[in-house]
Amino acid sequence: MIRWIFKYSACLLILNTIILSIPQTYVLGNQIFLSLMGLFAILLILNPKSIKEVIFHKAFSFFLFINIINIIYFILFHNFSDIEAIKYLLARGVQFSIISISVFFHLDFYKYKFPELLVNITFILFLISLFLYPDIFSGRYSGLIWNPNMLSSLSVIVFALLFLSEKNKSNLDVFKLSLFLTFALASGSRGTLVALFLIFLLKYGFSYKNFFFGFVFIAVFFLVKDFQLDTSFNRISSQTILNDRILQFKYAIESIKNKYLFGYGLDKYAYIDKSLVPLHLKGALIGAHNGYLAILTQYGIIFGSMILLMILRQSYLSYTFFINNGGYSKIFIFIILYTLIASIYESLMVGINEFHTVLFWLSLSIISLSIFYAKQ
Repeated sequence: MIRWIFKYSACLLILNTIILSIPQTYVLGNQIFLSLMGLFAILLILNPKSIKEVIFHKAFSFFLFINIINIIYFILFHNFSDIEAIKYLLARGVQFSIISISVFFHLDFYKYKFPELLVNITFILFLISLFLYPDIFSGRYSGLIWNPNMLSSLSVIVFALLFLSEKNKSNLDVFKLSLFLTFALASGSRGTLVALFLIFLLKYGFSYKNFFFGFVFIAVFFLVKDFQLDTSFNRISSQTILNDRILQFKYAIESIKNKYLFGYGLDKYAYIDKSLVPLHLKGALIGAHNGYLAILTQYGIIFGSMILLMILRQSYLSYTFFINNGGYSKIFIFIILYTLIASIYESLMVGINEFHTVLFWLSLSIISLSIFYAKQ
């Protein structure tokens, strides 16, 4: 039973982020999250020998590095009355443990079977969304998901998992891809177009086939841009990709300047200091909407730069492994690259219960352990 929990906890953690993204199941998802984190924390204490083997494994040294940074930061700038900071410290530590232990004990499952499982579960969820909310193009579509941007992230990721897989596509797979693509575009997220560009680039490179698909996308863009719709094409036509983020970036940078050395604290992730924001803008600015600025706001320049450099280093190592090996790693390198790009306009990499962010850490772990075994 304990080994089963070790193997599948990361799978449960990621699937639960989807449950948390549905308003009707949010409370259930929160209970599952707390139960999973609590149970896993107990198992960590009860199995020190097995855990030590994984926690100090070379493949997961980037997790250990970030955890050590968090501990040092907490000791220097927090105390035990800072409950929210303690929650973040423990949640991040247990989250990294769940991911690394699950990948260590069940690598092949996460490399080959988990992507297909995620695709199928999302497909069922989208069919339910289509049945309950069939009017896809009446505004920015979110279906069962609480936020259109979250729907976009989920849609393009499962689209990539299926599209970039090496399996022969059945008619059902083609229907799934069509549904995922439709939901992604109907969400109105401009990031959808960024993701699709990256997906096709990874799939076909700079080929005639991609020039053809590029022509098709441009034709569709000009065909629908003047319609009264809120698809990704329409919103990129009426706005730039960052137009409503510039103000958030401005005050995130102001926040960093205000406490540039050591930041605002572990509990202040995806944070903007509202005391620096004019009264008439406070309701419109809810966070940095930039993962890099969010880390620097949270930790300050010194600690934040160390964490960012570790993330970028590990991402670079993953990319070089993909260049030399390709194959299954293509779907995970997409998640890594897309996260790094999307972090320019979304507060990724800093959260605990965010679908895209958890998949990012999982992808880094899978490729890192694969690199370790490849060198044996």
